Amino acid sequence: MSAHIVSGFDQDLESLRSTIAEMGGICEKMLADAVTALVRRDEALAQRVIHADARLDTLQREIEEKAITTIARRQPLAIDLRDVVAAIRISADLERIGDLAKNCAKRTLAIAGGFQPPRVVTGVQSMADLVLEQLKDVLDAYAQRDLPKAMDVWRRDGQIDALYTSLFRELLTYMMEDPRNISFCAHLLFYGKNVERIGDHTTNIAETVHYLVTGETLAAERPKDDGASQARIDLDATTGG
Repeated sequence: MSAHIVSGFDQDLESLRSTIAEMGGICEKMLADAVTALVRRDEALAQRVIHADARLDTLQREIEEKAITTIARRQPLAIDLRDVVAAIRISADLERIGDLAKNCAKRTLAIAGGFQPPRVVTGVQSMADLVLEQLKDVLDAYAQRDLPKAMDVWRRDGQIDALYTSLFRELLTYMMEDPRNISFCAHLLFYGKNVERIGDHTTNIAETVHYLVTGETLAAERPKDDGASQARIDLDATTGG
């Protein structure tokens, strides 16, 4: 990035990028801790994830205020304006990722002490690990203005959908085999859906990086897997729903 005539402008932009980096680090830790809390049945860790979300909310508000002030004072154009707009967009996605990680932690508390089929929990963990990798990669892509890396994250979204479909089918099987599993499996379904939605927000960030670097909105449709929808149709046919 070239220096601006007004050094304060560079400081404004750097402040926005630095706050995004802080938000990204918090999101990564929240997601990683939420999964660890589930696997280890660690209620104290789940509570820490829930409490961490307040800091994200504060940082998002700071970014919005900084961005508005920067636009008003500097009247940026072209890449500079895109930089400010990108910060606003990405902070919104990161704030939502924090909300979803918090929801995962709440599900962990709801099922604490209950029956947990090891293979299903491992499936959730695998999906979350993949989403966490995407989150780290897209944040790196933003920091480095690395368009190919951002687009790689964007193209990997279908893998998350496929894993969620597999998890969905397996949990339905557990519920149909034994009604006593319904409560636990329902919570885990919501847990998995939250993780899948975090994956969607990483692709949103990838699209924002594309806009930041090129100045154009990504026109192509993101890759999707419709297996979960088909699984719901199959379930309805089986149960007469």
